[in-house]
Amino acid sequence: MEKLQTKLFETATQGSISSLQQLLKEDTLILDRAVVNSFTETPLHVAAMLGHVDFVKEIIELKPQLVNELNSQKSSPLHLASAKGHVDVVKALLSADQGTCLARDRNELTPIHLAASKGRVEVMRVLLEAQPHAARLTVYGGESILHLCVKRYQLEALKLVVETVDETHELVNSKDVDGNTALHLAVADKQVETTKFLVSVGGVELVNAVNNEGMTTVDVLIRSRRDVRDSEIEESLKQARGCGSKMKTNNYIPLTNCKNQKKNRWDNRNWLEQTKSTLMIVATLIATMAFQIGVNPPNVWKENSHTVIAGIAGSILAINFFESQLYCLFYFLNTTSFVASLSIILLLISGLPLTRKFFMWILMVITWIAITTIALCYAIAVFLVTPHGKDELSQIKKPILQVIAIMISAWSYLMALLLIAHTIRMIVKFVKKLKKRKLERKSSAAAASQRNNGNSNITAV
Repeated sequence: MEKLQTKLFETATQGSISSLQQLLKEDTLILDRAVVNSFTETPLHVAAMLGHVDFVKEIIELKPQLVNELNSQKSSPLHLASAKGHVDVVKALLSADQGTCLARDRNELTPIHLAASKGRVEVMRVLLEAQPHAARLTVYGGESILHLCVKRYQLEALKLVVETVDETHELVNSKDVDGNTALHLAVADKQVETTKFLVSVGGVELVNAVNNEGMTTVDVLIRSRRDVRDSEIEESLKQARGCGSKMKTNNYIPLTNCKNQKKNRWDNRNWLEQTKSTLMIVATLIATMAFQIGVNPPNVWKENSHTVIAGIAGSILAINFFESQLYCLFYFLNTTSFVASLSIILLLISGLPLTRKFFMWILMVITWIAITTIALCYAIAVFLVTPHGKDELSQIKKPILQVIAIMISAWSYLMALLLIAHTIRMIVKFVKKLKKRKLERKSSAAAASQRNNGNSNITAV
């Protein structure tokens, strides 16, 4: 009996119909025994794999049930014939049972998935005609047939599926468990022609689809290794109005702007370095002026001043206005300006990450304090050194003092408004950033949950 089974498989390998008929005369149940015995494959598997179409038709006529038998890899004869590209064998098998188009092997692949992976376009035509729905079945990792075509570099197979299947839009925009479309994979792998075709089919929605990492196809291109093919891919994405995920607005931003993100960040960094150098010079100058005013304030002589006490060192201003609140305010503002300037210098040489918005805001506030207080010191000093009598000279200078006071006050109010506006702006951005992070955490959690559910479904299958 075992010899007959061995001869049967040898006959299937040769595709000899006459030998098969001779074996059936010796044992009419030989085909049934091939099914119930512990063989890894049936004779129909062997014949389908080798493309013996006449032998396949003969077996189907004798025992059509063998069409649905699976081997150790859970592959049907149609799986093997599709992978090998035997069109006539595929047609013969489908004539017996078209339902085998939906059968999955051990790797969850259907016959059309295998044909697409191998680029068997003619076989795919036959399978799609028999069961168009088979092209919509996903495999491991939530990948569609288009994902498989991109991974196996089968552009013609991909075009056939897109041109044949109804509701192409849904299929082209389908994502795997990582949120990647077939276009994401094509751009990452620098497949120029595939990218052009998918862009022409999917348009703006496909180009700007975001994966689980928040990356569009433009982001994938920018962050991938540089390649000579990038310019062609870039042009295709640009024509479809592609943009980076972090740059999305109501109006799509051109790809060239997305590509220049790194350059813009570098320009901003250079601007910050130049600004810090300028601030260092300004802070040093203000500190010098504040120090000089502090140790050498203006001397004031007045006709009605107190008698100068011999041996008292220091400013006449201190003697004449020591009890005045204006004198105390003068030194308070001067000291504040001096300390603020020193703080600016300390921050600039401390090595803190001043490129961050919060630290730049702190630096801006301290700079505003230093400049404003030194300006107020100037106004008070002008007032103190100007005669305040009823003589003609004093009457002439009085309007000048009023104008200076008005200008300094207006300038101080304007600077205060700018400071408040920048502070409100920073607070608004901070709140938006917190909301965005919260949404990202929710979306990440949802994606992780979806991924876990997908893995559970795959395991169940």
